[in-house]
Amino acid sequence: MVSDVWLPASILFTLVVVFPAAYGARRVAVMTCRGQAMKKLLLICGLLALAAMPAGAGDQLKMAVSPAHSFAPAVLRVRVSIEPSAANRSLEVIADGDQFYRSSEIQLEGDRSPATFNIEMRDLPEGDYRVVGILKDGAGHERSLVHQDIKVIGFGIGG
Repeated sequence: MVSDVWLPASILFTLVVVFPAAYGARRVAVMTCRGQAMKKLLLICGLLALAAMPAGAGDQLKMAVSPAHSFAPAVLRVRVSIEPSAANRSLEVIADGDQFYRSSEIQLEGDRSPATFNIEMRDLPEGDYRVVGILKDGAGHERSLVHQDIKVIGFGIGG
């Protein structure tokens, strides 16, 4: 025998289900609808978060940009670490700002390439920048991408 009992929302929605047990005894399970809905919501959010994460991207490419805040004209130091792989063929580092763009592309020799690269970008003018590192395979397809936002502050003289 299965019976559903709904209580008023002001108390708490409760579903009472009666299951007959194998040996003639009865078990009563009380589960709240809110609890079930919360579990389903958390499961869906968890699955969406896993689907949005690139597989292994954080392990293939790491980047550190310094300084995160500086005065114009700025000198950025970008340190990129790459997980060795035969598929690695190029590394592109881009500083993309509102009114300024600079990029550098380095050819790689697969797993025989150095694991760390230090790149210096000089004379960046005032602005907000996104520094992007892109690891590519032989066909030019993106294998991994990382980014970091930085700010170059102007002196504001004569404005």
